[in-house]
Amino acid sequence: MSRIAGTFSTLKQQGKTALIPFVTAGDPSPAQTVPLMHKLVEAGANIIELGVPFSDPMADGPTIQRASERALKHGTGLKDVLALVAEFRKTDQSTPVVLMGYANPIEAMGYEKFSQSAANAGVDGVLTVDYPPEESAGLAEQLRKHEIDMIFLLSPTTPDRRFQQVAELASGFIYYVSLKGVTGAANLDLQEVSQKIPAIHAATSLPVGVGFGIRDADTAKAVAQFADAVVIGSRIVQEIENAPQGAVLSNVYALVKGFRTAMDSK
Repeated sequence: MSRIAGTFSTLKQQGKTALIPFVTAGDPSPAQTVPLMHKLVEAGANIIELGVPFSDPMADGPTIQRASERALKHGTGLKDVLALVAEFRKTDQSTPVVLMGYANPIEAMGYEKFSQSAANAGVDGVLTVDYPPEESAGLAEQLRKHEIDMIFLLSPTTPDRRFQQVAELASGFIYYVSLKGVTGAANLDLQEVSQKIPAIHAATSLPVGVGFGIRDADTAKAVAQFADAVVIGSRIVQEIENAPQGAVLSNVYALVKGFRTAMDSK
C-alpha cells in the first residue's frame, strides 16, 4: 500500500479528514522549506503538497504567484525541489509528499528521468495542472512503474461524464477544485461543493480532496464534513509572506494547528 493510500486508510479508521497544506518549495527561501515541511507535520498535516515554482502558472492566484517568484529568485528548479524532498525524507519516512506544478519542467527533464528521480527522492504523488487525461498516459505509465500516484483535478465545470475518464488514470486521490477561478479566491459555495462530491464518489473509490478558497478554520471544518481531505494553500502562503522575519515557522504552525483543531471538532 502506498503512503498516500495508507494515510487515508488510517484516517478513515480514526474518523478523521486529511489535512493537506500547500507550500511552495524555495519560499521564502530553500533553506526554510524542509523546516517548514516538518512544522506542517507537527501541526497536524497528513499529506504535504509541495509546489514546484513556475513562471507562467494557470491556476495559481496572486499569492501563490508571488511565492513562485520568490522561489525562482533563489533559483529553485525541479532538481532543487527533488533534493528538498530527499532532505525531508532523512527524518520523515511516513508523511506523503505530493508535487504540484506544471508540465514544462517535467517535459524538460523527461518522463522516465523525472519519475525515477522523484521516486529516489521519496515523492509519493504528482499533480500537474495542465495535463488533461488525454495527454497523461505517458507520464502516468512512468509514474506507475515507480509506484508514484498521479493525481488529477476536477472542477465545477468538469462534466460528470468526464469523471470516469479521469478516474481510470488517477490514483492516490482526486483533487476537486471548489470554485471557478484561481487559488486564493473567496467565493466558495459550500452547498454547491458538497453536492458535487457524491457524483465523484460514484465514479471512483479514490478519496476526494477539496481545495481552493478555504481560508479559515470554520470553512475547513465545514468542508471536512463531506470531503476526504481539505487542501489549504493560499492562506498558508500568505502567512509565510507576511510573517515577521524569524516568525515564519511559529506563525505557520499556529495557523495550521488551528485548521487541524477545527477539522477534528467536526
